[in-house]
Amino acid sequence: MFSKSCEYGIRASIYVAKQSMKERKVGQKEIAKAIDSPEAFTAKILQKLTKTNVIRSAKGPNGGFFVATGDLERVKLWNIVFAIDGNSLFEDCSLGLRKCNAEKPCPLHHKFVKIRAEIRETLEKTTLKSLAEEVSIGAAYLKR
Repeated sequence: MFSKSCEYGIRASIYVAKQSMKERKVGQKEIAKAIDSPEAFTAKILQKLTKTNVIRSAKGPNGGFFVATGDLERVKLWNIVFAIDGNSLFEDCSLGLRKCNAEKPCPLHHKFVKIRAEIRETLEKTTLKSLAEEVSIGAAYLKR
C-alpha cells in the first residue's frame, strides 16, 4: 500500500519516538539497524522527515534524531505518509490511469472511495505516540 520509502519512514519515526520517550537521541546508523533498512536509504528518509517536522535532529556530541515531547501526540501517521509519499494514495487512480474521477471512473474507482476514506481516517487519527507505545510494550514490532 505504501512505497518502500514510506514503510521505512514509518518504522524510523516509530523507533525514534520510542527512544525519545526514554529521553534518548539516536543516530542514523542505530535507526537503520533497528528497522532493518539500508543506511544510505535511511539517511535520505530521515532528511525528509526532519524537513517536514515529523522528527527533529540535533548536531554535536549529544546530538541525534528525536521527537519533541509535544510532537508525540501532534504527529499523526498521516504526517509521515504525506512527508514521504505525498497524497498519491488518495489522488492517483488505483489502476494507474492518467485521469480517473467520478464522471469518468476506472472499474475500481467507486469501490475504492470508501476504502480510501477509511484509510485516511485511520492515518489522521493514529498518533506517533500510540504506535511507539505499542512497540514499547511488545504488542507490535518494527523488525522480524
